[in-house]
Amino acid sequence: MPTMTVLATTAVPDHVRGALTRWMIEPVPGLYVGTLSARVRDELWSVITASIGPGAAVLIHPEANEQGFTLHTAGERRRTPVDFDGLTLVAFRPRDEATPATSETMPANALT
Repeated sequence: MPTMTVLATTAVPDHVRGALTRWMIEPVPGLYVGTLSARVRDELWSVITASIGPGAAVLIHPEANEQGFTLHTAGERRRTPVDFDGLTLVAFRPRDEATPATSETMPANALT
């Protein structure tokens, strides 16, 4: 039975975006929404994970669990899903010491 599926992407190759728009709509850049069967959803996710490159993607779809949905990720992300007694929570990875926060690298007179 088809269910609503949400997919968010960042910096994925154009051919992946094209494949996604065959099955889903893109209301804003990088956000795809559609009603897909489990087979189509799994095939699309396989294509995305195989060709993600330097980009990232998050797939959310209904699931028979306490939260009512499941979350899949691919690529490098600062936010990482963590299973906590059957619930999916999102943990933040610490920033690299070599990459300071944006506010620290901005010159003091940049806002004036």
